[in-house]
Amino acid sequence: MDETPETAPGGRNGQNGQGDESGRAGRHPHHAREGRWTRFRKGPWWPASVLVVILAAAAGLFAGSYTYTMANPTPHQLPTAVVGSYEEARGKEFLAGLGKALNSSVRTHAYDSRAEAMEAIEEQSVFAVFELSDDGRKVLLDLSSASGASVAELLEQAAPAVGRATGVAVSVRDVNPLQDGDPRGLAIFYVSLAAVIIGFVGAIQLSVHARALTPLERIAFTVAYSLLGGFVIAAAVDWLLGALDLPFVESWSILALTMFASGMTFTMFNTLFGRWAMLPTWGVMILLGNPSSGGAVSWPLLPSALGVIGQWLPPGASVNAQHTAVYFAGHQHAFPFLVLAGWALVSCAVFWIWRHRHPGGRDKKPPELAPPADA
Repeated sequence: MDETPETAPGGRNGQNGQGDESGRAGRHPHHAREGRWTRFRKGPWWPASVLVVILAAAAGLFAGSYTYTMANPTPHQLPTAVVGSYEEARGKEFLAGLGKALNSSVRTHAYDSRAEAMEAIEEQSVFAVFELSDDGRKVLLDLSSASGASVAELLEQAAPAVGRATGVAVSVRDVNPLQDGDPRGLAIFYVSLAAVIIGFVGAIQLSVHARALTPLERIAFTVAYSLLGGFVIAAAVDWLLGALDLPFVESWSILALTMFASGMTFTMFNTLFGRWAMLPTWGVMILLGNPSSGGAVSWPLLPSALGVIGQWLPPGASVNAQHTAVYFAGHQHAFPFLVLAGWALVSCAVFWIWRHRHPGGRDKKPPELAPPADA
């Protein structure tokens, strides 16, 4: 009687059965755990788990960075101008009392005339002018809310209190007030924030939905949405809402340059770090750049290091340029434009030099469209 392969002692099933049993019996637990870890790393749960940790850390850092810089603003250096009888005994007593009340943060710069001091306000070198008269018994405090609403509010509260304590009559007036539609001086911060966020979100969307763009086309479309987006932001804030009376062409140019610099910064990081490009972009633009921009809290009230660093990042440069354009016409500085242009040019250069590393382009097919290896 012929034995079938299924029942033969030396048949395939018998051998495999014994081999499987012996293999399972002899398999070390370490190898089993290693196999589970490998499957986990190659499966969809691994990137999802990494994202859970990253998002939790980002939430804490986001809340911490904004709370650290904005929740309790403390004066570190308040540059002010003094003219008149500031060398008289009563004047010295008042200025010393003001410095003590503000933790010695007031830095006074003497000017020969009131006109020179007011020019320093226009140049944003000082935030207020103390004009002392009658041998230091009277003080006229000229504030500039447009220079920094939070600083002006601080001086407006501190100076009269010190005057009462030292027997000095203090009068306060605002020589450069904020616009009616922007009573807290935050509108410029909001429009700059919009330009920064939409700038890099636009680059993200191009990477997702227009993956096949060539490097030159990617730069061109970044320019296109920056120009159109900057125009719409300025039109909405000025023409539609009337919150700010903008010097339209200049403000539009600043917003467009901000969006382009932000978008190309993400493109640069996408070239260098691939799918993790959002991490450095979020860190530079949101965690560090926006709180230290001086838009929500004036730079003299920020921690010293952040006040300096923020001016070299796109959000701070955008706020500075826009703030000067709106409130200090004719006194625009080149520095914030150089910062924005520098970020844009460096990002474009890095992207262009290492463009072969960028995940987009027409010569690169998504994994699901790639031909099988056997073909």
